[in-house]
Amino acid sequence: MLQNIVIGQYVPVTSPLHRLDSRSKLISLLALAVIVFLANEFWSYLALLATVVLFVALSRVPLRFFVKGLFPVFILIVFTFLLHAFFTNEGYVLFSILGFSIYSGGIEQGVFIAIRIGSLVILASLLTLTTKPIDLTDGFEFFLRPFKRFGLPAHEMALMMSISIRLIPTLLLEADRIMKAQAARGADFTKGTMKTRLETMTAFIIPLFVRSFKRAEDMATAMDARGYRGGEGRTKLRVLQWRLQDTIACIVVGGVGVVLAILRDF
Repeated sequence: MLQNIVIGQYVPVTSPLHRLDSRSKLISLLALAVIVFLANEFWSYLALLATVVLFVALSRVPLRFFVKGLFPVFILIVFTFLLHAFFTNEGYVLFSILGFSIYSGGIEQGVFIAIRIGSLVILASLLTLTTKPIDLTDGFEFFLRPFKRFGLPAHEMALMMSISIRLIPTLLLEADRIMKAQAARGADFTKGTMKTRLETMTAFIIPLFVRSFKRAEDMATAMDARGYRGGEGRTKLRVLQWRLQDTIACIVVGGVGVVLAILRDF
C-alpha cells in the first residue's frame, strides 16, 4: 500500500494544467477544497464529479496514478460509507441486515461522502502531479513573502514545505523496502500479541528514522557544498509569470463554486 501514495510525485507530460502558474494552481486547490463542501445533493455532486473528471482529463496524467492515489484511502471511504449506511435513518427502508435497517438516505449520504473524499484526494494529487517541485517552492514563497515583515523566513519555509512534499513518496518507498527486508528475515508485522507487534515494529521504525536522518544530512551537506545560504540575495533562473490562462483557470474554479452554491438551493 505504501508504494501507492502519489502525492509528492511529478509526471512530466505536456498538458494545459502543467502549463499553468504554480500560484494559480495553489489558489485553485484552496478554493476547490472549500467548494467540495458546497455539494449537498445529487445535481451538485454530479457537477462536482464532472469538474474533477474535466481536470483529470486536462492534466493528461495516466489514470493509474489517480487509482493508486485513491487506494490508500479506500478503507476510509468504505468505512465512512458503511457508517452512513447503517446509522442514517432517512428515506425509506431498502432491506434489513444483522438487525440494522438500511435506509435509502443512508446509502445516498454514504455515496456522496465517498465522492467528496475521493474528489479531495484527486484534487490534492493533481497539484503535485502537474507541478515541478521548484515551481511549487516558488509558489509557496510568493504567498509567504508578505509575512517576512513579521520575521517569517519565507524562502526557507517554502523550501522546507516543498522538500517535505517531494520526499513523501521517497520515504514511503524506503519504508516499503525496510518492511520487505525485515519480513525476509522472519519479522511478521501482522501476527502475535500487541507487545510482540510493537517489538517487531521497532525493527522497522528505527532503520526508517536512521535512513531519514541520513538522507536529510546528505541533502544538507549537498546544499551547503553548492553555496546555499538561505533566501537573502538569491536570484531566480526561472521567474513565475502569471498569464491569461491562469486568470481563466481561477475564473473557471470560481464559476464551479457559483454553480454548486446555486444548486444547493434547488
